Amino acid sequence: MSQINITLGTAGHVDHGKTSLVKCLTGCETDRLKQEKERGMSIELGFAPCTLGNLEVGIVDVPGHEHFIKTMVAGATGIDGVIFLVAADDGIMPQTREHLDILTLLGIGHGVVALTKIDMVSPERVNRVSDEIREFLQGTFLQDSPICPVSSVTGEGFDAFYGCLMEMVKTIRPKPADGIFRQPVERAFSVKGFGTVISGIPCAGQARVGDEVTLLPEGSKSRIKAIQVYGKTSDVVQNGQCAALNVPQIDHQVVQRGQVLTVGDYFEPQRWFLVSLRILPLDTNRIRNGMEIKFHTGTAETPATLYLLESEDAAVGAETLMQIRTEHLLVAGPRDRFIIRSLSPVRTIGGGYIVRGSHHKLKRTDTAAVQDARRCAESLVNEQDFIAYAIRSNPAGAARIRDIACQVKMLPTAVQQVLDDLRQSGLILALADGLFAHSDTVSQFEKLLCGCIGQYHAAFPETPGIELSVLLEQSGLDKTIFDAIIARLLEQGRIITRKDRLSLPGFVEQFKSPEARLMGQVESLFRQNLFSPPSSEDLAAFLKVHVSQIEKTIKLLCDQKQLCRVEPGMYFHVDAIDQAKQRIADHVKTEGQGRLESVDFKYLIDTTRKFAIPLLDYMDKIGFTRRVGNTRYLKG
Repeated sequence: MSQINITLGTAGHVDHGKTSLVKCLTGCETDRLKQEKERGMSIELGFAPCTLGNLEVGIVDVPGHEHFIKTMVAGATGIDGVIFLVAADDGIMPQTREHLDILTLLGIGHGVVALTKIDMVSPERVNRVSDEIREFLQGTFLQDSPICPVSSVTGEGFDAFYGCLMEMVKTIRPKPADGIFRQPVERAFSVKGFGTVISGIPCAGQARVGDEVTLLPEGSKSRIKAIQVYGKTSDVVQNGQCAALNVPQIDHQVVQRGQVLTVGDYFEPQRWFLVSLRILPLDTNRIRNGMEIKFHTGTAETPATLYLLESEDAAVGAETLMQIRTEHLLVAGPRDRFIIRSLSPVRTIGGGYIVRGSHHKLKRTDTAAVQDARRCAESLVNEQDFIAYAIRSNPAGAARIRDIACQVKMLPTAVQQVLDDLRQSGLILALADGLFAHSDTVSQFEKLLCGCIGQYHAAFPETPGIELSVLLEQSGLDKTIFDAIIARLLEQGRIITRKDRLSLPGFVEQFKSPEARLMGQVESLFRQNLFSPPSSEDLAAFLKVHVSQIEKTIKLLCDQKQLCRVEPGMYFHVDAIDQAKQRIADHVKTEGQGRLESVDFKYLIDTTRKFAIPLLDYMDKIGFTRRVGNTRYLKG
């Protein structure tokens, strides 16, 4: 016999035989409370292991009374298939309808119908109620499910019911266990010699003995000392299994139903949730902005307020995006199912799935925010779309695996596997330093940078291009992302490097005639005075132009790599730099015997100390020489 992470649940009106049928299936009495035994009615959730052929699954027995609907929701949230009970003597009752609505809203897709208490009625009554049930189930997920007449007292019909149950389980695909472990708390108690035990059905991932878990939103931590699955000792618990975890470092008195055991720092308690809601088609249902409701998800129940996001009115039967603000902090993840119930009269009015948690209210008038909310909801159809959305929506434009994992609530290893597929498809691109970006985002950034370069060409046509630092500042991009996009553009030939600047291919500097003539005159004067370069004031006086024109011209000549700035206000012709390097090297290798004394340099280039010292310091700055005291050595 093998355990599989599939959990079945019961559902149906009060006193329709749920607990008795579970006892026939499992041999377990799931009514554990004194009040339940005395009243013959389930109040709390009951858990039991169930053997079906060579498989062992879990069963959750939920209460049927309308006063315990919140407990029913807590149990039904974790199930994969349902045993839907209708008593032959009563037929379809109010909680029969409400339980079916809840199961549908929670996304349950498999079920078997048990027509119970057939020992109490005539065969004609059994046939009549069977027909009523079949008609009642039309258009629901149970419409093609077998209806199995059965008596928990005489055992009549049990074998046929058991066979149908086995066939249903074969059609259920066990839940994947590769998410982030999360177990909503059903109940907690203390066992002498062991400490706190927390029971429930994990809704994601798996955990092992020795793993550290955190109780949220309370915050207590503990390592798992022992695990029981379906009442048997196990080293691991998986998504969808009825389990009890021994966590001795957590005080059982602080544990409450609705809290969550989880691992790592992937989840945080929140009050705002973006949800996709479907409203049940009841005549009196009216969803109003700011409506107060009861909100159920996992095993949690809390007062909450609804806020319409897409329109003034919410159409009955249609799915619509809303925000919900809960009175109490909750822990929930994307795709978690929920139920909402009205306060007066108290009944189920709708449900759906959580899209994401948030820290603030979204404004319906914020078109961009609403569109982003829709994209997020649409992306939840599969992991590939969700991860692609997470990357595309990152404020920086790119994300690392850890960031993605926290947003989509998946293990980094699982995220990496999906990323490999997305990269092969070309939808996601790998940037430098472990960053991933959506192809549309990369295209936008490439267009942005090329546009900035083009605008710079238009504004400064006389320069060979834009400096890297200036482009980075103008783009507003993260430097790591910026460097990666620049590298892509250079590799593709969409931009080029010209004179240590970035330029669009085919761009040629354009000068006005007077400007070009002045550039030629200034460049000639620097060339004629290689080691005694003129100042801006000297040039302005000699050429009879304003000093601002000289400074602009010198900047252009620096851009063209004809002049070099040695220190503020002092420029040398590039030929002077090259000749100075050659003379230093020759001196060091000959009469300098491996070094150059600072005092000798002005004689090497035949100039004054005013120009020699700044030029020699510049050689240190660019790494051509290395200074020790007043002595220079060739570097490298």
